[in-house]
Amino acid sequence: MTRFHITVPTRAPERVELPEFVTDLRPPDRGTGHRLVGRAAELAGLDGALVPFDPGGLESLVVAAGLLRDSRRIEVIAEFHPGIATPVYAAKLSASSQRYTGGRLGWRLIVDLDPAVARAQGDFLTGAARYARAAEFLTVARGVWDGSGFGFDGEYFQVLDGGLPASRAPRPFPRVYLSGTSDEALELSANHADVHVLDPGDDPALVPDGVAAAVRLPVRAGPDEQVAAEIRTHLDRGVTEFFLEPAAPLDDAYRIGQRVLPLLEQEVRHG
Repeated sequence: MTRFHITVPTRAPERVELPEFVTDLRPPDRGTGHRLVGRAAELAGLDGALVPFDPGGLESLVVAAGLLRDSRRIEVIAEFHPGIATPVYAAKLSASSQRYTGGRLGWRLIVDLDPAVARAQGDFLTGAARYARAAEFLTVARGVWDGSGFGFDGEYFQVLDGGLPASRAPRPFPRVYLSGTSDEALELSANHADVHVLDPGDDPALVPDGVAAAVRLPVRAGPDEQVAAEIRTHLDRGVTEFFLEPAAPLDDAYRIGQRVLPLLEQEVRHG
């Protein structure tokens, strides 16, 4: 099954300062970019929305919660790095979200941060240690997800007799999206990922067995047929999920859903 996710903005547009002699009678814009794009993704028939990790923008897990509240069907994927909180707290926060949103929250862990950004976030791990911590993070989060008596004594996290109480409401563990082409990144995906996200030029053959292949895809200006052809190229190489990175998120969400995807469906029907 092919799935399409739109990347939503995490920063509010800058306020336009008008000259003093201009009277602006327009009502204030009460919509925010990420909410409008999330609604557009659902209305256009896309499968999900990605809230990227942005040190200078809004917090991805908070924005994701808002998008989940505003929607009924799409998956909302929050991108964050494993140093933001303990895996037990991240699991509890996400379990509560899953309970109230029909299990539609996904996690995209970002492990390779720019060193300056990482230090500014209070994270001083470097090299392979970042992947070892991410592996422990996911192991602990899954371990405490639905039960009690979980213990773990790792290098970065320790848990003694932990666990979250079982819920009567469906509460699936968030779908895990990982990325990277290093040996450490691919090993982490092999052990913990549901989906491995590639850059456009990466070889899908790198994706570990049993893990779905996704690709980041900038949505460029041009004919709809050209965009559809680019998607088809990746589909033919084994990619099943697309993270669309649009220049104009709101317009491109509708464009993909209303014009590009129907072109692909026509190819399937008439191919």
